[in-house]
Amino acid sequence: MARRNRSIGRKPGDTQSGLWWQAGDMNDMSYIQYYNKLVELSVSMFEWVNLPDSMDARYLELALFYDGHAVVFKDEVMGMLGLRCMMTGTWDVYKVPEQRRAFAANGYTNELNPDNSVIVWNNFLRTNSLLDVQLFATRLANIDRTIDVNTMAQKTPVLIQCDENQRLTLRNLYSMYDGNVPFIFGDKSLNRDVIKAIRTDAPFLGEDLYQLKTRIWNEAMTYLGISAVNVVKKERLLADEVTRNEGGMIASRYSRLEMRRSACRQINAMFGTDIWCNYRQDFRTAADEPVDDDTLGGTNTSENMGNPSRDAGGERDGEVHD
Repeated sequence: MARRNRSIGRKPGDTQSGLWWQAGDMNDMSYIQYYNKLVELSVSMFEWVNLPDSMDARYLELALFYDGHAVVFKDEVMGMLGLRCMMTGTWDVYKVPEQRRAFAANGYTNELNPDNSVIVWNNFLRTNSLLDVQLFATRLANIDRTIDVNTMAQKTPVLIQCDENQRLTLRNLYSMYDGNVPFIFGDKSLNRDVIKAIRTDAPFLGEDLYQLKTRIWNEAMTYLGISAVNVVKKERLLADEVTRNEGGMIASRYSRLEMRRSACRQINAMFGTDIWCNYRQDFRTAADEPVDDDTLGGTNTSENMGNPSRDAGGERDGEVHD
């Protein structure tokens, strides 16, 4: 996301315009910061196991994030690929496109069908994650900028009214005041009433705004399927609050993970591969989730998380709730 050049059209010496453009730059930077953070978290949550060397897990996740879908197929020259695609032609009874066109930034295209390709969906609704990340990034950036404005309003600049011939005297006087000089001497002509502090009387809302920002951030984490309970001291949370947070987190995680695993099953059946997708172990450990692993349908060990071995029934370990 490129930043806009706000210096274009700015008049030299136009202080009011300069402040407006500066505020706009800060708005952009705050939004881009949160946008990039949330995109990074979203596309790095899942670990693709046993992908062929010709497939790029990062590119696949980016396609799912921005488009809500991707297509996996086997190219005669390059081998297995996972690319962005366009839905074309008719639909089957389950609204799966009968024709799909894979494409890449270098101009590569390939016309595909259900017999030689598998569509990977981002979630049960088959929607992208971009709009939700933009929404949360906008809310978080707005709160950050509100904190900035509220903090600035706490300043009490000093206004000094004087004639031109008194300016140097009062400037020296203020320099001594600003330099913490304990004694300032002045003659009888010095009028103290010309020195006034400008006060906005704006209440300081920093703590409340920061708590609101934390709640919005936690909502974003819940949407992504990342536990955010550790952000707030657990002793301050009621048991039902923790349970609600965990329920939303697991439901959101399940929607995205299960659609990826469903695609893995189809890909493996079609091409004889052993591809699988897991929720990243690093995210669980860092999140310090209070729920036990039985709730998630598997043991919390790197061996089980990273090993896509099948059980006697032909299914993956913990493939539904992990």
